[in-house]
Amino acid sequence: MAEEAVLGFLEKNEQIIDSGVFAEEQGISHDEIVNVIKSLNGFRFVEAQDIKKERWQLTDEGKTYAANGSPEFQLFMAIPPEGISIAELKKKLGDSVFAIGSRQANRNKWLEMGKSQVSRKVAHVDDNVKAMLVKIKDGETLSKEDITALKGRKLISPQIWKGYSVKKGPNYAPKRRKPATDLTRENLQKGDWKEMQFKEYNFSAKGLPVEGGCLHPLLKVRQQMQMIFLQMGFEEMPTNNFVESSFWNFDALFQPQQHPARDSHDTFFLREPSTTKTLPEDYVERVKQIHESGGHGSRGYGYDWKREEANKNLLRTHTTAVSSRMLYALAQKPFEAKKYYSVDRVFRNEAVDRTHLAEFHQIEGLICDRGLTLGDLQGVLYDFFSRLGMSKLRFKPAYNPYTEPSMEIFGYHEGFKKWVEIGNSGMFRPEMLLPMGFPEDVRVIAWGLSLERPTMILYGIDNIRDLFGHKVDLGLIKSNPICRIGLN
Repeated sequence: MAEEAVLGFLEKNEQIIDSGVFAEEQGISHDEIVNVIKSLNGFRFVEAQDIKKERWQLTDEGKTYAANGSPEFQLFMAIPPEGISIAELKKKLGDSVFAIGSRQANRNKWLEMGKSQVSRKVAHVDDNVKAMLVKIKDGETLSKEDITALKGRKLISPQIWKGYSVKKGPNYAPKRRKPATDLTRENLQKGDWKEMQFKEYNFSAKGLPVEGGCLHPLLKVRQQMQMIFLQMGFEEMPTNNFVESSFWNFDALFQPQQHPARDSHDTFFLREPSTTKTLPEDYVERVKQIHESGGHGSRGYGYDWKREEANKNLLRTHTTAVSSRMLYALAQKPFEAKKYYSVDRVFRNEAVDRTHLAEFHQIEGLICDRGLTLGDLQGVLYDFFSRLGMSKLRFKPAYNPYTEPSMEIFGYHEGFKKWVEIGNSGMFRPEMLLPMGFPEDVRVIAWGLSLERPTMILYGIDNIRDLFGHKVDLGLIKSNPICRIGLN
């Protein structure tokens, strides 16, 4: 109603001079008119200018005198023609009214004050104070002298009245249509978006308060893993290539081209770019030779190795592809013992369930040195996992194309009261290392595990989709413990 009144008035008139007067004329609350004017001004329907007026309002004491009369008038009317004793007058009026009334009445020369008796000095008086207070209450104006007198007695106080003068704005319309905030599919299908009025962006509006960030459990366990590797003297490998060639991901690791893991059902191959452009040709030739006919005491796989298979690009299935690149680069220099580790994402074309995702994080560590044995690998694994709180380990023989011997790693979990598989390990095969150019006495021991498995154990999560992906509960991220010490 208020908005219709403002817009309708401006349709026929140039300006609303005073919103207060306008509100009285329309019979609408001024507060309601002000709210509408502010809203219309924000959307440029109108242009509003502030109006400020100083008004006077009655104090609590002034309201009492406006209703009951001033103390001096009350005192004068309480004195009978024959006079009255001061004690009786006080009893009749009260100490407060008597004190104020007698002071003001004497100043007005209305009374004859004796030591014990009070009498009237004049026959009739008018209560001008009450009359002025009533005028203030009714919004009438008083002279400067009267205002000063009432103000001095603290019967009135100033009040700043705020209103607006209003005229048409650049977006004025007799009726406001609510601007749309979203462009929907239905708007596009019907074509009514052409007629829609959209809400403008307010670039000065403040957004929601920024809350402090929270570390994801995966990040905390990753940090813990990295600190363990660094404490053990390892260097981090660069893992920024999510896209890898089949050569570094499979062939350089002595994994045959007919291996099931190289099928599209298990690996994400890229459509564009589908193949790699550069590979170290002399090394490629040595890898081809070891696959086809063996060497260095190996019989190889005895098949026709195809370069086009090695050139195929894919999303890396393990960070061991990074290890193959690092070891090849290391073999091109005078030999130096090294310890490398990596923690990063890998991708596999697997069915998603409560314990598997198509992408996850792999933790990998390797040591390259002369004369390493399986006993060295087991000793390093005991050291590594004991730092995670798992001192009870078991090893089970396993098969990997690029390690021999190979071992699955099991740790006893005190909370679950059972043995849990926690990783895989082995010694890289000569068929992988010697074509790179390493001396024959150089050995590489390595192990790997997922980041998600130990994190789920630490934080009591039994569904990996609650830990990683779009279904993660943000409450878990905000409320999880600062740290977890040990896996058991």
